[in-house]
Parts: sequence; structure tokens; C-alpha cells
Amino acid sequence: MKTNVAVFYGCRSVEHEVSIISAVQAMRAINREKYDVTPVYVTKNGEMYTGDALFTIEEYRNLPDLLKKCKKIYFVREGENVVMRDIEKKMFKKESPIIIDVAFPVVHGTNCEDGTIQGFFEYLNLPYVGCDIISSAVGMDKAVFKDVLKNANLPVLDCITFRAREYVANKEAICEKIAKEIGFPLIVKPVNLGSSVGITKVNDENELDSAIMLAISFADKVLVEKAITSLREINCSVIGNADECEASVCEEPFMNDEILSYEDKYMANSKNGGQSKGMASLGRKIPADLSEEKSNEIRDLACKIFKTIGANGVVRIDFMIDTTTNTVYANEINTIPGSLAFYLWEATGVKYTQLIDRMIDLAFRRQRGRENITYTIDTNILSGISFGTKGAKGAKI
Repeated sequence: MKTNVAVFYGCRSVEHEVSIISAVQAMRAINREKYDVTPVYVTKNGEMYTGDALFTIEEYRNLPDLLKKCKKIYFVREGENVVMRDIEKKMFKKESPIIIDVAFPVVHGTNCEDGTIQGFFEYLNLPYVGCDIISSAVGMDKAVFKDVLKNANLPVLDCITFRAREYVANKEAICEKIAKEIGFPLIVKPVNLGSSVGITKVNDENELDSAIMLAISFADKVLVEKAITSLREINCSVIGNADECEASVCEEPFMNDEILSYEDKYMANSKNGGQSKGMASLGRKIPADLSEEKSNEIRDLACKIFKTIGANGVVRIDFMIDTTTNTVYANEINTIPGSLAFYLWEATGVKYTQLIDRMIDLAFRRQRGRENITYTIDTNILSGISFGTKGAKGAKI
């Protein structure tokens, strides 16, 4: 019997559309001789749909029509199984619930990649691919991620963080602190978004407020750090778990401006009349033009970061090199990278189908480990409790 893999994607995120592209790519790459694939498209308001039309990327050009071809579903634990059922049951039609063996989230951004959907899977006790709740949350929050790496003596740039309400109430003081402690030029980022959304390079004090207000429009918390003027961006992917992992070859992405933008990452191919292929559309050099020593330094650092946050599955870690000092800094981690970073693994000698096999195997391996952990205990704490005839209100124990 084949393993039934439910691929979850979409969700309430500014990276919703990118998630669709990544998920359809993944579903096309999954080995159908080993797995049955159930697409689970999560709309921007949290409704879940499944249907064969979801496998075809062209169908997403008209979402209302696409959803008419699909059925709305929900998930429930029934005994030893997690079951997918129809919400809208047809009268006189026998329901055919589907047992799900493993969840494969291909989601990007807040409200999903940040541990939210992972919590849903853990509530169901359903094996799932990728990072767990804690490592997902740490990876999404850029400030927390920096703090964790600093504590592990791993290289990151210093930063200042503050919340939207704090900034609105104390604009002048916060701007003065930024100018004094960070200096210009600098980078302003929403603390928990990916895909370069809401990120601005600020060259002087006159540009600072508008950049912060843009970041605040996407997130409640903002991070400000020094901009490296002589910058090379290098990315590296890692696969494994907290016990053992390996790093891919490095890549150097090309950008049209001083910051690698959302358009650079996802729209490069479509600008030229082609179809966006997610992160696979990005202009890049693989392997990056680095010395063997520098490449090994970055790959080793990527594995240390992976283990430090307790990651699982496939991640992509973005690094910065200050070419004036040849110093490497960790920038951020993508716990569910665009296109699952398959292009980096293909360049390393791992086919996309093999990459997915390994990710699913890691999900089951983690689940087997958790089955050996005690989560509940039997006690008689309720045996002597009574609320009497008055019920709970006003009762004495």
C-alpha cells in the first residue's frame, strides 16, 4: 500500500502565491509509484480544499472557478488515523474519507511557516515534513533567530528591534538611537516576513521614517541593522535533523538593486514572457564563485546553524559576506524555502524526487522518536472531586 502524502500550501500569508508555485512543483516531483498525493489548498481565509484540478498550475489563474471544481474538507483524528473528510456532504451519497499518513507543508511566511501549521499537525499527532513548532518560530522571527545564534557564538550583525506602537509613541527617540547605534546606511525589515517583503535600504535620516512605516504595515515588530556596502549574498541549503545533516553547494543570487527583491526572487522569468518557477526563476550562479576554503566555511556554518535551532527537513540559509573584511554573517534561515531549494540539491547531485523521499523519511523518523516519549500520565486526581448539587458555579472543592 502506498503512503498517502497530504501537501498543504497557500494559507494566510503575503507569500501565498509563491507557496502555490512551490507546492505544485513538489507535487509534480513526488514519486507516484511510492506515494499517493492529496493536495490541500488553504485559502487566505483558512478554508481547506482538495481536488485533482489543484495539480495544474494554470488553474490558479482563476481561483473562484478553481474552487468550484474542488471540495471543502477538514481533518480529524479517528483512533489511530488522521482522516480527511468532506465538510459539505451530499445527500444520499456515501462519504469516502481518506486516511492521511504524513503531512507535507509547502507554505511560506507568517501564519503557516512560523509554527502555526506545525502546531495543527502536532495537535492531530500527524507526522509532518520539516521543522517543528519551536525551530519554525525561531526561524521566522529574525530578531529571535539572531539572539539564538549570538548565544551560540555564531556570526550575525548587531540590530535594534522595536514594536509598532512603541515607534509611533517615541519616533524621535527611536530614530536617534538608530542613528547613533547603527548608523547609515542601514536596512529596515519586518521581523517575521520572508521573500524580501517590506525590506528597505535607508541611506540617510530623511528616508528612515517611511521605511519603518512600510515595515510596520506588514508586521508589528521591526528590525534595523547596519547595511553592508560591499556585499555578496551567498545561499546554502541543509538537509537532515538535529543529530546529522549535510549542506548543499553554495549559490550566489543576482539582484537588480542593492537588495534582493521579491521581483528578483520570483518574477525574473515571468518578466521575460515566461512562467514564474518560484525561487528557481532567480538569476544565480551555482556553485558560487568562492574559494574552496570560503565555501567550506559557509557550508560548515550552515550545518551549525541548522543544529543550533533544532531544524529538520530541508532549509535554506542566507549569508552575507562583507568583502572589505571577507567576514561571513548569517542573515536569515528559510525553514521551508521557496521551491524547497531543489535547484541547490540538484547541483549537489541529489534529484528532486530523492530530496522529497529523504524529507518524508525524516518526518517518519521524528515521529517514531516521539512515540517513545511519555506525554500523559495516569492519576486518580479526579476520583475524589465533587461539585455537589450546585454545579460548578459557587461550588467548593
